[in-house]
This record gives sequence, C-alpha cells and structure tokens, in this order.
Amino acid sequence: MDAQTMLNWAFGLTTFFGGIWVRGIADSLKELKSVDNDLATKVQGIELLVAGQYVKRDELAALGNAIFVKLDKIEAKLDHKADK
Repeated sequence: MDAQTMLNWAFGLTTFFGGIWVRGIADSLKELKSVDNDLATKVQGIELLVAGQYVKRDELAALGNAIFVKLDKIEAKLDHKADK
C-alpha cells in the first residue's frame, strides 16, 4: 500500500466517523427543539391561568371603597364615644 492510499483511507474513515458524530448532534438538537416547544407550550398555559386570576381594577376600587366606608363608620363611632 502506498502513502496516497493510506492517506485516502485515513480521510475516508475520519469523514465517516465525523459524519456519524454530526448526525448524532443533529438528532440531539432536534430532540432539544421538541422539548423546548413542549416547555414553551406549558409556560404559555400557566401564564394564561395566572393572568386570568388577577383582580380587576374596578373590583379593587369597589373593595377599597367598601373598606373606607367601614373605616368611616368606625371613626364616627369613636368620635361619638369620645364625646361622652
């Protein structure tokens, strides 16, 4: 066997094993993309669930008004008590 044939065999084997290695990386990348899409879908579902449970602005305003009405009643009672 001459040097050129040995060099061709060496390059051929290197290319063969390099191709197997690159194919493994490509398959792993496809799997990671699939898992990433699944996780993104789950996170979007959680975001929708959490966003749907926020207190609305008008509900919070009504609650604040009700609290202040009760506080005003308590203050009136305390003022009445202090007058005695």
